[in-house]
Amino acid sequence: MIVVGLTGSMAMGKSRVARRFAQYGVPVLDSDAVVHRLFLAGSPLPPRVDALFPGTLDRDGGVDRRTLGACVFGDALALRRLEGLVHPFVRAAQHRFLAGAARRGAGIAVLDVPLLLETGGGRRCDLVVVVDAHPAIQADRALRRPGMTLARLEAVRAQQMPGPKKRRLADVVVASGRDRGAVSEAVAGVVLRAAAMRPRAWPEAWLQGSNGS
Repeated sequence: MIVVGLTGSMAMGKSRVARRFAQYGVPVLDSDAVVHRLFLAGSPLPPRVDALFPGTLDRDGGVDRRTLGACVFGDALALRRLEGLVHPFVRAAQHRFLAGAARRGAGIAVLDVPLLLETGGGRRCDLVVVVDAHPAIQADRALRRPGMTLARLEAVRAQQMPGPKKRRLADVVVASGRDRGAVSEAVAGVVLRAAAMRPRAWPEAWLQGSNGS
């Protein structure tokens, strides 16, 4: 089974690309959605988050993401502490997803991970696909989101790996502009390329160590 790592900075159009993979019948794991579930009441994670950042639970006992975000935004040390707590849980969910996809006979599986390259996750993928758009298009998309400001967008950009470096590390760059047909064509190309590859990441790379995501 070929493991495709799908990544891209905020508002680059990564979710649209993930949907295209799913339309081709490729199983896709949304790592952001995994984190959302982990932050819900009843998960083992919220009490641990609250131990690190007191006062970040909501009335139900889940993590209040807005409050937590205020605690770590702009604070590199706090963000690393949070990532050190959350990433092993996400990595375990990714491992379960890939194991399930392999059991079902999937030839390709996609891990949608916003910080794939920042966390070294590309080492556990056969192909790294970076979704990229012109900074003006990114800003236009991002500033439509509730609560987003230009200052906040610039702060997010500063925390993430620069676009040129991501593109250099990518096996495939999907240009996400205004032409949706181009995105579909690019995804089809990735599916064809993956089908012709020899797997190397699963399961070998996923059995090396147990930490990180």
